Amino acid sequence: MAVEVKKQTQFTMVQALRSALFEEMERDENVVCLGEDIGPRGGVFLVTEGLIDRFGKDRVIDTPLAEAGIIGAALGMALRGLKPVAEIQFIDFLYPGFDNLVSEVAKMRYRSAGQFGASMVVRSPYGGGVRGGGYHSQSPEAYYVATPGLKVVVPSNPYDAKGLLISSIRDPDPVVFMEPKKIYRAVKSELPEGPYEVPLGKAAVSRAGKHVSVITFGAMVPVAWEAADKMKADGVEVEVVDMRTLQPYDTDAIMQTVAKTGHVVVLQEAPRIGGYGGEIAAFVAEQAIEYIEGPIMRVAGHDTPFPYALEKAYMPTSDRVCRAIKKTLNF
Repeated sequence: MAVEVKKQTQFTMVQALRSALFEEMERDENVVCLGEDIGPRGGVFLVTEGLIDRFGKDRVIDTPLAEAGIIGAALGMALRGLKPVAEIQFIDFLYPGFDNLVSEVAKMRYRSAGQFGASMVVRSPYGGGVRGGGYHSQSPEAYYVATPGLKVVVPSNPYDAKGLLISSIRDPDPVVFMEPKKIYRAVKSELPEGPYEVPLGKAAVSRAGKHVSVITFGAMVPVAWEAADKMKADGVEVEVVDMRTLQPYDTDAIMQTVAKTGHVVVLQEAPRIGGYGGEIAAFVAEQAIEYIEGPIMRVAGHDTPFPYALEKAYMPTSDRVCRAIKKTLNF
């Protein structure tokens, strides 16, 4: 009697990202992957597991422990027509390659007057919540958002992760693709068969509401949902806007949600001072002030190095989001 094999429909983010890489490498022989332990090991979080068996060591390249070399090699590949996807094991380790990324990769199209581009992706897990300590838990998106020439993408669920990664690989410009490792395997989504794109630069209304807008991204989207569930008991309907792309960001989506609710809470995992949430708050204050009925609130990590023992005290919680919601609504 034949055994029926049930086709997988529910995917974790790790599986969705692996699917995106596999399908793009199948589609375009110029797509190559490089990084530390991405070959037989499959990467520290197993995102690239099995790729070397299908595509070989010439397209799935295990590199030395040298992030500056990884970014430099990826740029050289991109200049010669390849489509490199460079993995940095933790985004905290991207700093050794920071100079190559911001001084060379980000500026290549501009400084060559369009003669050369750097179509490449730097993908890396970011953020806390997995007891990784100070060197494996940072959320440094503000550095890259503030670098002209880089696009910055952060998915919050498996469906978006696959579509956004495919769009990033196909994009003509360099993309920093930040993966929220806290929800690598904690959230599942249904994925359609075959490749699909989620457009860069477009936010999504993750949850519709009418009283207050929580604008966030990545691993903080589930936190915003948890806060929304709690506020529902008080009759408050929270709209959750998932930015998805931090640079360039969707100004139209922000204007629409602010015009709808009149109250804004910006939620990020990174420290408050100099954080991405400040950019969104400033945009709202400059462009949507006529809609605002209460203070623009920010909920963020604390302005300290990421702590190991006090990780739970550092990470933004739904209770902190609820307090911010109540403060802007009761103004």
